[in-house]
Amino acid sequence: MIRRLAVMAAVLVSACLAPVAQAQQPQQVVNVFNWNDYIDPYMVQRFVRETGIRVRYDIYDSLETLEGRMSAGRTGYDIVVPTSEPTFSRLARAGAFRPLDRSLIPNLANIDPALQQQVASSDPENRFGALYLYGTIGLGINVDRVRALAPDAPMDSLRLMLDPANARRLQRCGIVMMDSASDVIPMVLRYLGKDPNSTSPEDLRDVERTLMTIRPFIRAFSSGGVIEALAGGQFCMAFAYSGDVIQAAARAEEANRGVNIQYIAPREGAQLWFDLLAIPADAPNPAAAHAFINFLLQPDVMANITNHVRYPNGVPASRPLVAPEVANDPSVFPTEEMRARFFTIGAVPQAAERARNRVWARFKAGR
Repeated sequence: MIRRLAVMAAVLVSACLAPVAQAQQPQQVVNVFNWNDYIDPYMVQRFVRETGIRVRYDIYDSLETLEGRMSAGRTGYDIVVPTSEPTFSRLARAGAFRPLDRSLIPNLANIDPALQQQVASSDPENRFGALYLYGTIGLGINVDRVRALAPDAPMDSLRLMLDPANARRLQRCGIVMMDSASDVIPMVLRYLGKDPNSTSPEDLRDVERTLMTIRPFIRAFSSGGVIEALAGGQFCMAFAYSGDVIQAAARAEEANRGVNIQYIAPREGAQLWFDLLAIPADAPNPAAAHAFINFLLQPDVMANITNHVRYPNGVPASRPLVAPEVANDPSVFPTEEMRARFFTIGAVPQAAERARNRVWARFKAGR
């Protein structure tokens, strides 16, 4: 693991250095703010080599971090990668993004029109964002340890975590909850048979009661580090993003220490989310930002990114170029039957958002 991270860091650092041939000339720069472990670093290096544009690359591990930085203004970033709901739509309404100049991004034509239509509820007419990667929210489990401790528990349901009888048994091997009210609460609403976008105080009380029943059995809340924690066996169950769990499974397999990780898209329904490439309104280098987006939307580039991060992308022509073990993995590219159980969320009013955040704060505090 340490060696792998060192290699990735070395590649990103080298991507930030000016090519020797252009060392004596002023050089364009694109400043990128992206999720942790969310790009193939060799594609960043290739972008520098092909365009001569230097890349400064920063990472974040939560939407709250990104939104706080964007709301403060003058971020200095040219590219950010917010999730469609609630962050992207909220920032777009606040005027935080520059409209994309389609003449500078001909590869926008490569994006799946059906997916673009789904994203349009957060980005009308797809004015501000280019679909990058997408996935679902569900459970990551250490299969052998979970089966040993809870052999009769359903392995395809959120009951595996949200039923206190199951959570009590699994606390021995470690449960980690993602630290994100906007991701977890809609999933719990769906689990309870309610509208994931509900703003009803009664529904929210039901969510709080459900979460509080399992609070004593949660070892940690995490906005990052789930990949390493699952792969290394520190936890046996995590509420997490699909690609993080799939990356953990791949790393556990590479380590060959007998850790068997699996992603579960719950039968009650898994929240489907989309991450979009966007240009802040005050981006210092918008031309370089457009060039970076156009580069990423090439089918072979997106295929390499999907191979590396184990998230599906929005460019259908990339699919034949994806490694077979990734392309044929239903955890990465779900079947139609699985898709039928997915749902998307919309923005909720600020008052409802504040109410959800208060529930989340009480849940984390355990009181």
